[in-house]
Amino acid sequence: MTKYLANLTRRAICTAFVAAGVTAITAGATLAQDVAWDMPNEYGESSITGEADKIFAARLEKNSGGRIKITNHFGGSLGYKSKDHWAAVEDGAVPLASTYTGVFSGFDPIFLLNNMPFVATDPVASQSLIEGARPWYQKAFSKGNQILLLTEPWSPVGIWSKKKISSAAEMKGLKIRTYDKNGTITLKNIGAAAIQMSWADVVPALSTNTIEAVLTSEEGGLSAKFPEYLNHFHYVNFTMGTNMVHINKDVFDALPEDLQKVVLDTAREVEDELWAGAGDRIILNVKRLKEANVTAINDVPESFINELKAAGQQAVDEWTALMGADEAAAVLKAYDKELAARR
Repeated sequence: MTKYLANLTRRAICTAFVAAGVTAITAGATLAQDVAWDMPNEYGESSITGEADKIFAARLEKNSGGRIKITNHFGGSLGYKSKDHWAAVEDGAVPLASTYTGVFSGFDPIFLLNNMPFVATDPVASQSLIEGARPWYQKAFSKGNQILLLTEPWSPVGIWSKKKISSAAEMKGLKIRTYDKNGTITLKNIGAAAIQMSWADVVPALSTNTIEAVLTSEEGGLSAKFPEYLNHFHYVNFTMGTNMVHINKDVFDALPEDLQKVVLDTAREVEDELWAGAGDRIILNVKRLKEANVTAINDVPESFINELKAAGQQAVDEWTALMGADEAAAVLKAYDKELAARR
């Protein structure tokens, strides 16, 4: 009962703060026509999603005539890790956030989808998956009084390590960081000592040899200066992750209708540009790896890829069970339809 009352009191306080924030925003929109938002992102300013956040903030300020200004906070500088963003936005601690949403799978299994092993591994497929599943993502965010504004693509996920890896046997016992349930299941099944870890903890773990490899994109590793610790990147195309920018619904609803339209139109405009440029970013990163003296392994043996796919099938099966077979089939049908239209 004491715990229940404490949680109830916390919720009441958070609700009061959100209400106060909404009132302030409404007053600001009416009098000064200015809205100021803080937006956290656990990843760094120079990462592809950090750059995407800055584009969105600048474009929104421009399109709103200066009436909406976003202050970006990178590298977890506000004290929030990605897994904390759901509660932070739901409770109004921050009005919106840019988040790798694979960590939200505990709130809804749909958040495992766009990071499913070997389902969507290139920009066209990944965007098609997002678009096909968008109604499910919006429904999931609504459970936390939130709205999905836009998605921000990462580049395809591979394996960073200290030496070349060519088989499942060479993964056995490897202390490798993963970022969500899907990756953890897959790499444990292949024999690795997989450790799920927040992004902010990765470099400290590398520096102390707590881990000796990382499952992430070449983009993520370059932005965090992995070449100081790891000098091989394997293009296994495990998946192609995304960040999602999500906003507190009360904050959004408090905006005047014209600004609501500006926010939604700007989000779509920026999202389309980000996905259109994803391929160019992948090409650029090949050059960046070379400049950083990282050995880029493009000829990963097909046998190794097949071993990874087999190890990842459990993640796909578990997601199907969590969603329900019929609902999972409906999501994948929507994905296939989007993909066919884009190919």
